[in-house]
Amino acid sequence: MKKLNLILFGVGNVGSTLINQVLKLQEQLKEKGEVELNIPIILNSTTAFFEKKGVRSSWEADFKSFGVPYNFDAVLHFVRKSKLENLVAVDATASEELVQRYPLLVRNGFHVVAANKVANTLSAEFYNDLRQNLRENNKHFLYETNVGAGLPIVETIQNLHAAGEKVTRVRGVFSGSLSYIFNTFSESDKSFDAVLTEAGEKGYTEPDPRVDLSGKDVARKLLILARELQLKKELSEVKIQDLVPVHLNGGSSVADFRKNQSDLNEDLSALKAELLPDEVIRHVGELDVATGELEVKLVKEKKTSPLGSLQQADASFEIFTESYGARPLVIQGAGAGAAVTARGVLSDILRLSEKLN
Repeated sequence: MKKLNLILFGVGNVGSTLINQVLKLQEQLKEKGEVELNIPIILNSTTAFFEKKGVRSSWEADFKSFGVPYNFDAVLHFVRKSKLENLVAVDATASEELVQRYPLLVRNGFHVVAANKVANTLSAEFYNDLRQNLRENNKHFLYETNVGAGLPIVETIQNLHAAGEKVTRVRGVFSGSLSYIFNTFSESDKSFDAVLTEAGEKGYTEPDPRVDLSGKDVARKLLILARELQLKKELSEVKIQDLVPVHLNGGSSVADFRKNQSDLNEDLSALKAELLPDEVIRHVGELDVATGELEVKLVKEKKTSPLGSLQQADASFEIFTESYGARPLVIQGAGAGAAVTARGVLSDILRLSEKLN
């Protein structure tokens, strides 16, 4: 039975959930004789816990008690000394610094599975060099959770493109956080800032909600899909409707933003007042393959449409192709959350195991 050794970078919400999901699935996979998943190293930005036989259910306490400061050389030395095979670097961080080390990891025998979107949204030069590096070292890079968390968006786009199907347009609600915010705002009497606060209390937004409202996260997802379709695009080319007022943008603190977030109410209330009875507001990303235009914006949508009928924090993606014509392929479901993202990462790990001897 093949054995994969997972070196997990990031023990936050997604990383922690992933460890617990792996531990829960280990026995089942062993019994089926499919694959053994071992996690010999877990790390955050400053601390690493090494255990050749793999972490156990006590991993949180072990990490606190026996974790040590580390550098990359120590990680590489440990895997070599322990003769670990089928190495998989699992990136559950948002770190650009770690992404810059992907080429080093690949050259040292690691495959990469990433929830981190950064590697696919840096410059085209980095993007192409990484893929060349992977080919030269016969390693794999899987990142289904970069778009749509646990929804199969990237793989579907890849398969359509590989099969020669001409994808003409991709449109959708890419952000579970913004889906919840505008689903609620459109249908309730609450002010926008009240809905924003509520979304934060329910854990739907980032600690700094400007990360969501800026539209940059959706722009990154659009860019990833565009590059899957071989469009030569940079993040700076994505047209973004930033919902954060200039005076509350990066120059001010999160606390100052929260104190003054009611400043968003006037514009968004005015937009809501323009809605017809059968319309709602949606935050969408759009990729037009023919023109190469990528755009993130607010739109008015019919309540009966796939995007207009979304509930809670669901994401929805419409994929238009030549064969499907005016009727797009629609993929819809939970598009955010640690559990679905971690499950998506685990699915990538199992897909990777099928590619290995």
